[in-house]
Amino acid sequence: MAHDPHLPYCNNLTAYNRFITREVTIGGLRLGGHQPIRIQSMTTTDTMDIDGTVAQSIRMIEAGCELVRITAPSLKEAANLEPIKKAIRAAGFDTPLVADIHFTPNAAELAAKIVEKVRVNPGNYADKKKFAQIEYSDATYEAELERIRERFTPLVNICKEYGTAMRIGTNHGSLSDRIMSRYGDTPLGMVESALEFVRICEDLGYHEIVLSMKASNPQVMVQAYRLLVARMIQNGQAYPLHLGVTEAGDGEDGRIKSAVGIGTLLEDGLGDTIRVSLTEEPEFEIPVAQRLVKRYGKRMPHAAIPPMSSLPYDPFGFERRDTKGMHLTGEGHVPRVVADFSRHENLRASDLESVGYRYSEKLDKWRVDDQACDYLFLGDRSVSFELPGTLTVLQSYPVWTSLRKVGTLPVMDAETFTNEPTPPTGFVEVETTGVNDRVLDKLKTTTGHALILRSTNEHAMADLRRAICTLMEHGIRTPVIVKRSYGVTDAENFQLYASTDAGALLTDGLIDGIWLGSDVHPPDFINRTAFGILQSTRARISKTEYISCPSCGRTLFDLQETTAKIRARTSHLKGVKIGIMGCIVNGPGEMADADYGYVGTGNGVITLYKGKEVVKRNIPSGEAVDALIDLIKQHGDWVEAEAAHV
Repeated sequence: MAHDPHLPYCNNLTAYNRFITREVTIGGLRLGGHQPIRIQSMTTTDTMDIDGTVAQSIRMIEAGCELVRITAPSLKEAANLEPIKKAIRAAGFDTPLVADIHFTPNAAELAAKIVEKVRVNPGNYADKKKFAQIEYSDATYEAELERIRERFTPLVNICKEYGTAMRIGTNHGSLSDRIMSRYGDTPLGMVESALEFVRICEDLGYHEIVLSMKASNPQVMVQAYRLLVARMIQNGQAYPLHLGVTEAGDGEDGRIKSAVGIGTLLEDGLGDTIRVSLTEEPEFEIPVAQRLVKRYGKRMPHAAIPPMSSLPYDPFGFERRDTKGMHLTGEGHVPRVVADFSRHENLRASDLESVGYRYSEKLDKWRVDDQACDYLFLGDRSVSFELPGTLTVLQSYPVWTSLRKVGTLPVMDAETFTNEPTPPTGFVEVETTGVNDRVLDKLKTTTGHALILRSTNEHAMADLRRAICTLMEHGIRTPVIVKRSYGVTDAENFQLYASTDAGALLTDGLIDGIWLGSDVHPPDFINRTAFGILQSTRARISKTEYISCPSCGRTLFDLQETTAKIRARTSHLKGVKIGIMGCIVNGPGEMADADYGYVGTGNGVITLYKGKEVVKRNIPSGEAVDALIDLIKQHGDWVEAEAAHV
């Protein structure tokens, strides 16, 4: 089933406007419609541990969690939700509880009589995943759907009777063999997986539904949610959306990755509830989610952006914008990073360590890190020492004109660029409102330039996107580096905002670089953030990527401790993706998106994957990290830490 790339997936591409969904009641909480964007998280305790689960739930609620999700992998955990709920209510909290179900319909049916909401995964609720390619005729496919209907109907009827809400939560890593065989491992397959279950609900007159399309790859996640909304608009549906990037990881990486996926959708007014999935204690997820959501409380009104009814690219797929090369930017080059040292007086070689360049006086050589910036903006300044050949200096046009030093490029303003009969190779810095006919005409008739595009609009991402679309509509292939400065003093806000704005544009393949600015944050933090955004969008891989789930009651080992151990041994393996999963629920599918997988499959035992294939089972957890390293070595992806930085 093909999709039209011009289908609308949000209310408005240039004026911030929430996509208004159906309002769903979850206990005493209303979700969707004109309600605030709700914040939720999931317990990491063993559900059979009543006191531990209650205590953790209360910590989450006190941190601002509005829905508490608890895993119920079998009937015994589902039954234990009742004393957990009673204890939370006795403590004075009426926050709705959500039972998380995989594989076990009978557990879902019991849980739906106890808690206010159940989450089912259509990929494994009444289906299976063995990575088998199956040929279906229309008749045999319909027979499979009828089998699922029979298995799913009892749960729907219980939810109707008890007033229980339901999240139908598709996960990219656990699409069934049936869906994979017909639609492939695609956003379309994710959407169809959910809509098959939605159609059963609707046939039974049940509509208290929330939908999610989670993936560990923000690009896949964004495309799936957009396609879901487009399909709902076509079908006259408007179910609330639960947003999240699954297995985002921990620390800065997890926050950046989550902001790229969730923020990209929030920018277009999509999303009714969010969960930031970090490999940390669940109460630490709440402030991150709150920060992401708070930004949109003041989004309107914003300065008007020229309207557009459709996009000149496919928002449901990825193809990087076609550009002409300028220096090392654009055509065929990875997106670039600009570091701003224009206010740095008396610049020394040691100052560049913060952006990835380390000078050895003894060897008279530069050591270049994997996360070394590509351009160094000095403004009206210059340097008195020799720079590494991989680093290009950018200077303001008047200074560059007077020096014309090898290894430097000018940064012109729009007036200089348009007035010069033959402007030199270099960058043109322009505000989005300055992308006018004069600039467009000049870009059409000249070569060897790249734009540095800025926006002061409160709705900056959409403003920047609109300006780039203008270039595309005029057939202009000039590379674009987006420049964003933030006055926020809070470091986490800086990362979340930058990840949303630049990440959204990178997710659609629209830009060729990032220039982040701040008056308060140090260069190493800014540089690390820029490369983190490029990594999360997979636009430029500069370090090891960890696909790590946030832990829950199903987890069979200490995820935080194990992730730290694996990271300590492997963080130098540039470009290698390692999946670290606490259980098998999403393990095999997410392993398909990782190079190597470390999955808990029993108490104290680990299974290792290469891609989606099991290579070694039931390894004692004390030996498993060493076994993972051996596996990486066997497949030729290992380098020693020192060699990685030569």
